[in-house]
Amino acid sequence: MKDLKARIIDLIGMEGPIPVADYMAICLYDPRQGYYTTREPFGSGGDFITAPEVSQMFGELIGAWIVTAWRALGQPIRPTIAEIGPGRGTLMKDMVRTILRIAPDLHAAADFRLVEVSPRLAEAQAATLRDMPGRFVWHRDIDELPNQPLFVVGNELFDAVPIRQYVRAADGWRERCVAVDNGNLVFAVGAGSLNESLLPPAAADAPQGSIAEIAPARAALMEKIARRLAQHGGAGLFIDYGYLTPAIGDSFQALRGHAYADPLAEPGKADLTAHVDFAALATPARAVGLHAQLATQGDFLLRMGLLERAGRLGANADASGRERISQAVQRLAGPDEMGDLFKVIAISTRPLPPFAEDD
Repeated sequence: MKDLKARIIDLIGMEGPIPVADYMAICLYDPRQGYYTTREPFGSGGDFITAPEVSQMFGELIGAWIVTAWRALGQPIRPTIAEIGPGRGTLMKDMVRTILRIAPDLHAAADFRLVEVSPRLAEAQAATLRDMPGRFVWHRDIDELPNQPLFVVGNELFDAVPIRQYVRAADGWRERCVAVDNGNLVFAVGAGSLNESLLPPAAADAPQGSIAEIAPARAALMEKIARRLAQHGGAGLFIDYGYLTPAIGDSFQALRGHAYADPLAEPGKADLTAHVDFAALATPARAVGLHAQLATQGDFLLRMGLLERAGRLGANADASGRERISQAVQRLAGPDEMGDLFKVIAISTRPLPPFAEDD
């Protein structure tokens, strides 16, 4: 079988240069050789470490938020608690353990659902959750979730949804594509143009050669989730790296072995991501009547009691254990680490704690 790079080169040879969005989708989700369908990306032995692997405190505080949201929304009966893109199942495990401890009535009433497109990762999640109490069901699409109140979480979900890139040319904005040059994949400027009104406001004054990104697939996914919440009730919480206000720039990147890599070098062997525009995510949620509240990950975790939880864990730890807990707090909430780089958006039919009313 040809490797994925050769297959992409063949595709471009037949159809011409392909948009960055199509290239990203092929590299990540190709059924035979896509990154998420063939590799174990998480943890020290993978290509990146997510917040749930940094410390159990992350998942515990997300679980506590679900309890808070459920109570604030009147404790709806038969709720579904779901995670989209559950990784290895670490976050779900920590959430479920926390919900069982602080709200056993919610745990007893809820079904736990995992939305996962990769059979390989679904197996890993099942192994992680094997000894956890609760009813766990897997789905390949959110449309398969039951029509009942939904409390849904996604950590580093939207960054892996393909984006479209546009380059400022002399005659307007042209779509950025992937082409072939001397047997190598290269970036190129396509023929398709774009209405500038669809781009962030900063695009109006951007110099020639600037790159702007839009993500209609992300907006469509958020709209699908938001419509379900508007119809059946519940709340959603999504955490990702990105920015709170629209910006111009190239954020398309590859990660392999915990280091940045060339996104065109070895398709299917590196994680491809792009920063998330949280203002753009808020728009489809608000369009269907939901509240959308935004914060940095650091602010959110601190408001949810990260320091207090760290103190309780540290009280029963030795000196080295307390140092690890301290380092985890810094990694999760420090302004120079994940605390400011990662952002949080909560969507629901009403404003929810711990966000301030104007978040």
